[in-house]
Amino acid sequence: MAHARCVRSESYGDYHMQVTETLNEGLKRGYNIVVTAAELDAKVNEKLVEAQPEIEMKGFRKGKVPMALLKKQFGQRLLGEAMQETIDGAMNKHFEDSGDRPALQPEVKMTNEDWKEGDDVEVSMSYEALPAIPEVDLTDITLEKLVVKADDAAVEEALANLAETAQDFKSRKKGSKAKDGDQVVIDFLGKVDGEAFDGGSAEDYPLVLGSNSFIPGFEDQLVGVKAGEEKDVNVTFPAEYGAAHLAGKEAVFTCTVKDVKEPVAAEIDDELAKKFGAEDLAALKGQIAERLEAEYSGAARAVLKRALLDALDLKVSFDLPPSLVEAEAKQIAHQLWHEENPEVHDHNHGEIETTDEHTKLAERRVRLGLLLAELGQKAEVEVTDAEMTQAILAQARQYPGQERQFFEFIQKNAAMQQQLRAPIFEDKVVDHVVAQAKVTEKEISKDDLQKALEELDAE
Repeated sequence: MAHARCVRSESYGDYHMQVTETLNEGLKRGYNIVVTAAELDAKVNEKLVEAQPEIEMKGFRKGKVPMALLKKQFGQRLLGEAMQETIDGAMNKHFEDSGDRPALQPEVKMTNEDWKEGDDVEVSMSYEALPAIPEVDLTDITLEKLVVKADDAAVEEALANLAETAQDFKSRKKGSKAKDGDQVVIDFLGKVDGEAFDGGSAEDYPLVLGSNSFIPGFEDQLVGVKAGEEKDVNVTFPAEYGAAHLAGKEAVFTCTVKDVKEPVAAEIDDELAKKFGAEDLAALKGQIAERLEAEYSGAARAVLKRALLDALDLKVSFDLPPSLVEAEAKQIAHQLWHEENPEVHDHNHGEIETTDEHTKLAERRVRLGLLLAELGQKAEVEVTDAEMTQAILAQARQYPGQERQFFEFIQKNAAMQQQLRAPIFEDKVVDHVVAQAKVTEKEISKDDLQKALEELDAE
């Protein structure tokens, strides 16, 4: 039915209003709502009666101000409140009676723009309804769970990487020239305009060349020096340097090279294990194996989840709200554009056109999002306060020193809370569905798991 004229009366409290259906096409709905002047007047009077006992006015005792005077004084303001409340009530009653759930906030506007006090109020309301989601048999879904064990080679490789991060330095053969990555032990004295300055000198300072821990250009000039050599390093302090009296100034640092050391990986032994908080090397290997298997498990879950979503996508088909698909397609197009243009960090760019490919992906996401929401609701899946707190704390760690402010910001921001809640809810629904599906385990190598992940990214 493309268009309809279905007139009915709906009750809200003690009042009645006329609701006329103007559009019923797919998921699109349109209604005209008429609230009579008499209903509005009754609503205003009800508000005045409710407020009368507390109102004081010059010349009258508290609660004894005549209604006619109250109406003259406050009626105009209360009329606006009455209109808003009555229209909101009509909308809520409509959704309650019809069972419709709007995909996005309904569009509501007054249609009699020349309205004046004493006229009926005519309002149009339009929205897209969420579709009815068909029942899905989850027990006939078959899935393969990939399992990867942390073998000795993977543990040894991870150990070697740890040893590199815990590198030591040992003195090079006498007369060796310092290379990029070497550590030079130096005494230095810095001068600006021939005068030494605070913080410009040190003794036995271990400087790793290429670490960029000193002023730009300083470390480059020490590449090639030998132990026992003295060298003047000429640099210019950056214009935005923290100490204003040095910013932009030219300086000369006289450096005496005491030692040139090459980097060496730390020995893989109990001492290395203790550096990383383990009791001994065997305990460290055990920890590494656990961490690796947790990483593999996370990757395998991503593969399993994609397979599950693919299976669900094939099992269901229903009408999708065009507004949700359009919004999702625009978001996908915007995200992909920024990935292709990483140099643009703001959103001051022209509108990004959506393609058929964006729309197709958006349709899949919206369909699966609605299906998972329905499955979660039926299974009474809920995100607990503890889970939300954990998610907020995990995000807050990205802002060291500002965790408290971040936590307070999230507590006051409903949209941000929903952004954090949505993926937790989705994962719990996925767990619920996987628990009912037929799942077999398959042990594979780390390389095969990596290939499976790459295939996900390529899709």
